[in-house]
Amino acid sequence: MINADQPLLGTDVPTLGVEEEFLVVDPGSGLPVPVAGEVVDLANRLGADLQPELTRVQVESNTPVCRTLREVRGHLLTARSMASAAALQAGAQLLAVGVPLTGPMGQSFSDSDRYRRIGEGYGLLAAEHGVCGCHVHVAVSDRETAVQVCNHLRPWLPVLLALTANSPIHQGVDTGCASWRSVLNSRWPCSGAPPYFTSADHYDAVLDMMVESGAVLDRAMVYWDVRPSDHLPTVEVRVSDVPATVDESILLAALVRALVTTALGAIRQGDRGLPVTTEALRAAYWRAAHDGITGDGIDLFGNRRVPAAHVVRRLIRHVRPALGQSGELRAVSALFTKVLRNGNGAVRQRRAFQRRGRIEDVVELLSRDTDHDWLPETAA
Repeated sequence: MINADQPLLGTDVPTLGVEEEFLVVDPGSGLPVPVAGEVVDLANRLGADLQPELTRVQVESNTPVCRTLREVRGHLLTARSMASAAALQAGAQLLAVGVPLTGPMGQSFSDSDRYRRIGEGYGLLAAEHGVCGCHVHVAVSDRETAVQVCNHLRPWLPVLLALTANSPIHQGVDTGCASWRSVLNSRWPCSGAPPYFTSADHYDAVLDMMVESGAVLDRAMVYWDVRPSDHLPTVEVRVSDVPATVDESILLAALVRALVTTALGAIRQGDRGLPVTTEALRAAYWRAAHDGITGDGIDLFGNRRVPAAHVVRRLIRHVRPALGQSGELRAVSALFTKVLRNGNGAVRQRRAFQRRGRIEDVVELLSRDTDHDWLPETAA
């Protein structure tokens, strides 16, 4: 658990921050409502750090730089609470969910020159991008190291996706996938797992080519699921649906930081990371998006299909020394056990939907999960 006697972090444990995106919907029907700008203004008057996103039905929160999971958890709970209160004032409901549950495919764009340019350049692809993820930033010393860390994290990205899947319901139906957000995201010209890069120069050359070709508007549109941040000294992991609960976001953040810490140690030993092929990663991504945590996954280190929970356990074994160093091993073990027992967001959404086939039941479930403690006994 995240206890008061958690040991002080050593100097080798990097700092981290978390971004969460949310939908703003009608409290009864779940239909997206275009009041994100009003919600942002109201929340920021309360002291939140909330920003608009590409469409007018999305908002995003950001934690400050944190050293402990307890700090991250406190900031996430506060941000969700303030954003939920602001949404209620605007006559809406905040939901931590990966895709709109119902309503039209296309949404209007937020009032920003850049967002308008994206809308003009990408048409329906951009209008249908009212999806919500969770991004974890972990500090690294320099860009060369950041690129190498990304190489090490590539094989683990599908595992993180399966663990946090939270978007099975879209346009009023069960899509058959645990993470429909991942399927929608894959349509962008720069998405999914990045290539295996030999150096920071190689990385920059590929980005320059993509911008020059017009495939992406700018470097901020490099939507790879792990990337060196272009404006912060961090590696950013962005593979996950926004988790339904704060505690699931905490589990994700702990695992991402442990993966980065483990990669940094391997890099110091001269390990360049496993160059998993694009084809193998694509297969693992599809399996993770389709099955989530309850079905099968692909063990990319053994090239075999196994239960998804086994792949997560392999990840936890891989990062166990890093979790021990940060004092987070017990918290991660407890949170993962409860995800298996209670189900992640995708599992719980389906349970709610299958009872009566009503979107309103899913909205009610997600509204409870979004800004309440799901696992209160993990509190410090």
